Amino acid sequence: MSTTQLFEDYIPLTLREFERMKKLADGAIAQLGAEQLFVAPGEGDNSVAVIVKHVSGNLRSRWENFLTSDGEKPYRKRDLEFLLTGEDSREALLANWEVAWGILFRELKPLHSADLARTVTIRGEPLSVLQAINRQLTHYSYHVGQIVFLAKQLVGPKWKSLSIPVGESEKFNRAPGKYLGPVKA
Repeated sequence: MSTTQLFEDYIPLTLREFERMKKLADGAIAQLGAEQLFVAPGEGDNSVAVIVKHVSGNLRSRWENFLTSDGEKPYRKRDLEFLLTGEDSREALLANWEVAWGILFRELKPLHSADLARTVTIRGEPLSVLQAINRQLTHYSYHVGQIVFLAKQLVGPKWKSLSIPVGESEKFNRAPGKYLGPVKA
């Protein structure tokens, strides 16, 4: 594979991974009852609602005008993303989540391999577009993992697997393209 081919494939690859991450988080969040979304496991821990609020704020800040403005927007109040208010209903948080992810997809989809070497800034730090995308992939992966873990703990035995459930691997391996089990992502 040539370097050109590798870079040309990178944008569709990252789009697919961001879509996969969002699908995992959405699958976990969908299994939570209204009150479970707001449950923090312990003192100083974040609830799924707080993580959703934080990731939404980060998505908006980092991706709005991605190529032309600093990824830490002046309007962003990061510390407030970790505080829930009366306005932070399930519906409001999830509506903001959808808009924020939409911004990422809108800004990322039109990029081309030549854009990967361009420079963007996050908090005044110059990064290549490639570095900035990787930074966000790892950041969102971290938080999506938290969402899935918390949701699984809160839902308990009623949890529906978001991947190949234990005991289903052989069935999946026999016909990966035809497996119709509970794989959601």
